[in-house]
Amino acid sequence: MSGTDLDLATDRLSPEFGSEVFGLDLGNATDDELAAVRRTLVDRKVLFFRDQQLDEDGQVSLGRRIGELTASHPVVGGVDEAHPEIYALDSADDGFADVWHTDVTFMRRPPLGSILRAVTLPPSGGDTSWADTQLAYRSLSAPVRQLADQLTAVHDGNREFGYYLAQRRGGRGSVWDGEVVTRLDPVEHPVVRVHPETGLRGLFVNPGFTSHIVGVSDAESRGILDLLYAHLTKPEHIVRHRWRAGDVVMWDNRSTAHYANRDYGSAHRVMHRITLRGDEPYGP
Repeated sequence: MSGTDLDLATDRLSPEFGSEVFGLDLGNATDDELAAVRRTLVDRKVLFFRDQQLDEDGQVSLGRRIGELTASHPVVGGVDEAHPEIYALDSADDGFADVWHTDVTFMRRPPLGSILRAVTLPPSGGDTSWADTQLAYRSLSAPVRQLADQLTAVHDGNREFGYYLAQRRGGRGSVWDGEVVTRLDPVEHPVVRVHPETGLRGLFVNPGFTSHIVGVSDAESRGILDLLYAHLTKPEHIVRHRWRAGDVVMWDNRSTAHYANRDYGSAHRVMHRITLRGDEPYGP
């Protein structure tokens, strides 16, 4: 059976996006199965896999079979020397993601997608939610969509990672898009991103990294962004995942934003993430 006609066994978590995939061992998947995963990822935007047996080597190998891996992060080094592609989100080292964001939008070429693996989980809590940015765009009123289509926003990684780059990495980050990251210059992206594979439009702003809208007053920028953020994170635009050991989640970074609950107190939570190399966003 070729990768063009293989269907995965899935359960849709919402009508528009998010699916749990059944009966697939990611560590031993065939090329056809991974081709089907890649297609389904674009369609459903976030995929959940239970009871996986991946370790660090297996996670990196999986990522390489799906796309081209980036460094772990433009600023933060890999989990160890043998795995420079793995970004460790460790609560013992301030590895939290409790603000809505889309990964690494403060670079000119943000990742295509991410693959996240549960390593150490708290007894309860630490759920992660994803928002469908394309569904959020479509459900805006027509006048607001027309406004958003015309706008450009600045994304700035300095607020979150500037101190880390300067103090903990000595001003020398990872190699990203062929160059060593030595500073985080703000970049501009369209407020509405056209998905390069489907042509669908989605909101491409996030509270984690978007600093302001270009060409409007500060007050107007805050008002527009607050409106878009409130709309993006409406419950009907969100799926929420309760983690358990062996879970792996993949998401399309071009059509989602996500948020990890920080509700587990002093309990330990460690997640390992890899990201797939993406392209430069473009608007309508």
